Formats: sequence, structure tokens, C-alpha cells
Amino acid sequence: MAEAHQAVGFRPSLTSDAGEVELGAPVLQEIYLSGLRSWKRHLSRFWNDFLTGVFPASPLSWLFLFSAIQLACFLQLDPSLGLMEKIKESLPDWTGQHHRLRGVLAAALFASCLWGALIFTLHVALRLLLSYHGWLLEPHGGMSSPTKTWLALVRIFSGRHPMLFSYQRSLPRQPVPSVQDTVRKYLESVRPVLSDEDFDWTAGLAQEFLKLQASLLQRYLQLKSWWASNYVSDWWEEFVYLRSRNSLMVNSNYYMMDFLYVTPTPVQAARAGNAVHALLLYRHRLDRQEILPTLLMGMRPLCSAQYEKIFNTTRIPGVHRDHIRHLRDSRHVAVFHRGRFFRVGTHSQSRLLSPRALEQQFQRILDDPSPACPHEEHLAALTAAPRDTWAQVRRSLKTLAQEALEAVEGAAFFVSLDSEPAGLTREDPAASLDAYAHALLAGRGHDRWFDKSFSLIVFSNGKLGLSVEHSWADCPISGHMWEFTLATECFQLGYSADGHCKGHPDPSLPQPQRLHWDLPDKIHLSISLALRAAKTLSGNIDCHVFPFSHFGKSFIKRCHLSSDSFIQTALQLAHFRDRGQFCLTYESTMTRLFLEGRTETVRSCTREACNFVRAMEDKEKTDTQCLALFRLAVDKHQALLKAAMSGQGVDRHLFALYIVSQFLHLQSPFLDQVHSEQWQLATSQIPVQQTHLFDVRNYPDYVSSGGGFGPADDHGYGVSYMFMGDDVITFHISSKKSSTRTDSHRLGQRIQDALLDVATLFPEGQHLKRRGCGSLPCLTRVSRAPTTATNF
Repeated sequence: MAEAHQAVGFRPSLTSDAGEVELGAPVLQEIYLSGLRSWKRHLSRFWNDFLTGVFPASPLSWLFLFSAIQLACFLQLDPSLGLMEKIKESLPDWTGQHHRLRGVLAAALFASCLWGALIFTLHVALRLLLSYHGWLLEPHGGMSSPTKTWLALVRIFSGRHPMLFSYQRSLPRQPVPSVQDTVRKYLESVRPVLSDEDFDWTAGLAQEFLKLQASLLQRYLQLKSWWASNYVSDWWEEFVYLRSRNSLMVNSNYYMMDFLYVTPTPVQAARAGNAVHALLLYRHRLDRQEILPTLLMGMRPLCSAQYEKIFNTTRIPGVHRDHIRHLRDSRHVAVFHRGRFFRVGTHSQSRLLSPRALEQQFQRILDDPSPACPHEEHLAALTAAPRDTWAQVRRSLKTLAQEALEAVEGAAFFVSLDSEPAGLTREDPAASLDAYAHALLAGRGHDRWFDKSFSLIVFSNGKLGLSVEHSWADCPISGHMWEFTLATECFQLGYSADGHCKGHPDPSLPQPQRLHWDLPDKIHLSISLALRAAKTLSGNIDCHVFPFSHFGKSFIKRCHLSSDSFIQTALQLAHFRDRGQFCLTYESTMTRLFLEGRTETVRSCTREACNFVRAMEDKEKTDTQCLALFRLAVDKHQALLKAAMSGQGVDRHLFALYIVSQFLHLQSPFLDQVHSEQWQLATSQIPVQQTHLFDVRNYPDYVSSGGGFGPADDHGYGVSYMFMGDDVITFHISSKKSSTRTDSHRLGQRIQDALLDVATLFPEGQHLKRRGCGSLPCLTRVSRAPTTATNF
């Protein structure tokens, strides 16, 4: 989501912190270190890797195999064809009374070798099967015989009852695309937005690159792809995120919203208690690998590596680069309220505190009348400062307030109990949603600890939200956790009739621990400067959120089109009407079909989409002509999306080539040109991954309303969208108020008009008005609630 901003602004800093390997060293050394980091991660997860590494077999299968061999020996059969006798002869020569023991040991060794060989064969077979991507190219609603055969074989080799990391050893590595294909696709993607003169110049740079540097850089990437787990992901995390010196607020973090139309309880402490308990239940399931791996088509597994760092994780600032600190466990959360920090334990006698006990602890914090110490209230603004500034101040803070800093950074996650209400209101629904989004994305600049993997924000009226740091994982991972949290706290844990958590308080629990900070005068000035910059950045963000209710996913399905491609093509029409020109468009898609894959860019502004937009703006074009061009644009977008998912995208390959060129000190005008581009339209869809957790038919309002992120360019837009059930699409738009070219509300109206104009091209959409005011009438509906809830 927010990665587009980081991808645009990154400039690889090839200097290193003290004690690290000098990154100016030869690229072979960096490739070696990439592989070394991969193997270290594997060793640190040895036990879980053993349990999941034998999948699709199980440890009990070894016992079954050993028993079968022993039975064969009892029947005087030799399934090893003499191999067990050779093993027995190689064992120590014990006395005759241990002859039978030697036979058992020989059978056990033979069974282990045979078992390992069978597991290895299963892994290789499954990896080869998962390397097939022909199913992605199948037409919508159809399936060829090879794909049906492939599905049957995957089902056979996939085993039963997988754990979260069961498929990790069987996932294929992300392939390095052909450099000629990548350059060709790149030139095709920029053709619609360049003049003839600029395109000819860019094409000349590309040809020069292919002749001079491409083959050398490509060989290094291929070498890395054979040695490391993923040829691009570790460099993406390192250079796009951890080496960025910009503020995390707005530039890197993103937010996720609560239910749009209902609040299960207006009691702030109760909502916090249930939500924290639900999050910790998710962590418990994560630790035990009880979360099922995500499967496309119910069969094709996605990489689960990013789940490891959801909890107990903090991004630690450094002068030149940050690093991610992940703890194996944490038994407390850090809480912020009215400028004060608290440490709240989450366990009692090795058991997770009940929701009611957690509510009691949060209520104690809300009732605590003690004031914040001088400058403590604005301390967290430092986490919104440029990273090198915060790194320098943190060194002093670590010496003077080590215990308090460790309590925050070592927490499972951060909780902010806001003193103001948020969410949709009847009085001013549009403005209230915009303010809600802004509060989640930036807050007041000093009430979020932006370094934490995520912060849970609980408003005074019981509304919830998340602020998520981006470097450790991508949106689908936090989205999966958020879906579980909302469904669990609302539908399973529930609330009593008076809005409190179910159960009884525990008066024996100690009071939450107030954290004390020793802040010298030199830190006071840093806090003041950081707060001023954070408020300036926060005040410059224009957020606009609206639910579009004229039609949704069900209508698009009736048109036999991809819902994502439908929206992306309509966004091109809306943006052209807003700005009067086409621009490079960043759409994020996942590459988790591969081991440790993260994201790839779909360049959604295609020649086909531009042809459609021009036709829509040409009064002489008929609806039939426009519809034909729209279908061509949708088909092109689908092809690009599938290519990106299958590792044949453009931007990650060019990014990795650029990094290698920097290590080798090779200047490439073409790669410099590629990485100087600006994404004036950055887009992302937030997927609903666990539909079984929500009863959309009976309770359509009990679905998360998605989330958003900041714009990637000072004169651009950030647009995310989410399909709420079958009939509503929620859009989140952001831009900079300082830009005279952008206006989030204006683009929102353009999007609604564009969607309606596109829909009326179809026979199924003839009943829709060609120009609509949007979907705010949807905000007045009353929802059927399965538990104690308040509307708005």
C-alpha cells in the first residue's frame, strides 16, 4: 500500500553502520550475505521447520514405516534388499545378546533414510507442481484439462491439515525474468505518458543499457536467485524501507478501519479489552501455527514468512539504516493515554488475561488523574521525525530512560487510548469519515509510536483502528489479523447488555505500571522540533473516505469481468478527468506465490486504458464502441496483473538490477531514469481474505471498511479501495493540501462519476444514473446487529 512512496523516494545509501560489512564491497559479498541471512532464519526456526518440514508427511508416518519394516522382518522378508544387513554390519560389534538390538537399530536407520527420501521426493514434486502458473492464464470462468490435472496432482501431493508454515519448503523461488522482456514491457508501459521525443530518448537509453550493462547485471541476479531465498525481497526491505531516512508517519505507515456503520460497544475500555484479547488469541494461534496458510483457488499456497513479525516487533532507528527487532515473546502491551505511558501485563500465572480483566486495567488508566510529566506528552513525536534525527536522540534516551524505552519497544504492540471520538456521525457523515481516516493515518503527531509493527487505536466512543508500520510485512498480513480481531471480539467474545466485556473483574490484579522518562533539556528541544514537523506533515494531508453503494462486486461479476480490473480502468478515467492527462499508475500486487515473495507493481496506465478514456471523452463514440475498448483495457490489465503475480513484472527486476549496478559502481542512465519516475497515482485493493468469519448476507454492515495510505508524490494521489460485501465499495483517497493540482474530494467525485459512466455501458447497468452524487444516502441505513451495538 504505502510502499509506492518509499519506492519512489529511495536512494540506496551504500555506507554502513559501524561494525557492519562495508556495502561498497563487491557484489559477490553482498550476495553471499543475502544467502547467509536466509540460512540464519532457517536455523532459528529449526524446531518449527522440523514439524512443518516433513509435511505433507507427519512424524507418525515414520513410526508407521518403521513398524511395517519390522513386520516384514518378522515374516522373514527383506524390504531393503540387503541394505539393512550392511547397516547392521557397520554398527559396533556388540556381544551376541545385543544382536536383536542391532537389527532394530538397522531397521530404524533404514526407515529414517527411506522416510527422508520419500519426504524429499514429495517436496521436489510439490515444488515442481507449484512452479506451474498456467492456471493464472485461464480465461475467467473456464479451466483447461492441463489445469484440472495440475489441481488433482497438487491435491494429492499437498497432504492434509497443513500448518501455517507447512508449505514453505515446497514453494518455488521467484524467477529472474528475461532482461530483454523486462525492458520491452517497461517501454510499453511508459509509451502512453511520454511524448514521441521523450519516448525515443528513453528507448535509446534502453537499447544502450541492453548492449552495455544488462547481461553483466543479470548474471549477478541469477547467481543470487540460486543462492538466496528470494532475489529481490531482502534488498527491497533494506533499501526501500530500512535505509529510508524519511518520517514513517504518512510516508510509510498505513491505516485500517473498524466497522463502518456500527460500533459493538460505546465503552472505550471494554472495546480495548476485547480487541487486545482477540489480538493475543491470534498471536497464540500464530505461535502454535494453527492459522491456516492462505490458499488461492483453495489449493495453491502462498508464502507465510511475513506472519512471523506481526507481534513483538519494533523498527529501531539507526543513523544510516534502521533494523527490525523481533522478540520471541512479550507478556505486556504499551499503552498511551493523555500524554502518559503505561505497561499493562497481558498474562496472569502464565494464562492470558480475560477480556474483562483487560478492560479493568484499561479503565484504571482512563481513571488515573495523574498528569503527564513535562515533554512526556509529546515524546512519541520523535518516532515521526526523520530517522537519523530520532536515532541520535534515542541513544540518549536509551541511557537515561532505558527501562521505559524497553517497555515500549519490547511490547507485543502499542495501544493508544484516544480522548476524542471518531467514526461516522449522522450530523456530518462525509467530514466525520475524513477525520476518522486522518486520525488513524497521522493522529496528532505525538500519540502513536510509529516504530511498533502496529498500534491499536481505541477512540473515546469505542471506535477502533490500526496504524501499521510497513517494513516488516505488507497489507494482506495485517489485514488477515485485523479480520480475525474484528470477528472474534464482536461475534465470539461479545459484550454484556450494558456494553462491558463478559465475565468478572479481577481485583487482585496489580495496577498498570506507569512508565517514567528522565528527559534532559537537550531532548526537550528535539521533541519540540519533532512535534512541529509532525504537525506540519499531518496538517498537510487531505483524506477523503466514501462508500460507493450504487453497485459492487456482484454487479461486476454479472458483467463477467474482474472486479479489480474494472475499478483500475475506471480510475484511469477519473484521474484523466481530474488532471487532464495520463500518468504512471502504481498498483501493488503480491508475489507470495514464491518463497519470501512480497509485492510487485502493476503499471495500470496502459495504451488500452488510454484508448478507452479518450473514447469516453469523445462525444462521437457510441456506448458500444466504448464498451469494446473497455473490455480490451480490462483484459490488458488482467494480463499485467497475472504476469506480475507470476514473477514476470517489471519494477522489482529493474530495482534489483539498479541495486547491483550501484554495488558494482556502474552508471546506467537508463536505470537512473527508471528510478527517477514519479507515481502520481498510487493504488491498492485491500482484499477480504476470511469471508467465513463474517455473515455478509445477514449482517452486511459487520465488515471492515478497509484502510488507506499517504500519496506517493507531493502532487499525486493515494487511492485504496475495498469491496464491502457484494454491493458496496469503500474508497480511501489521500493527497497533499499544499498541492494546487490535487484535491481528494474532487477526485472522489470523479471516481463516483466514472464508475457510474462505465456501469451504464453494460445492459445490466442501464438503470443507474449517468451522473450520481455518490453514495452518502447509504450512510443513513440501520443495520441488523448480532450483538450489543450502536449505530454510528
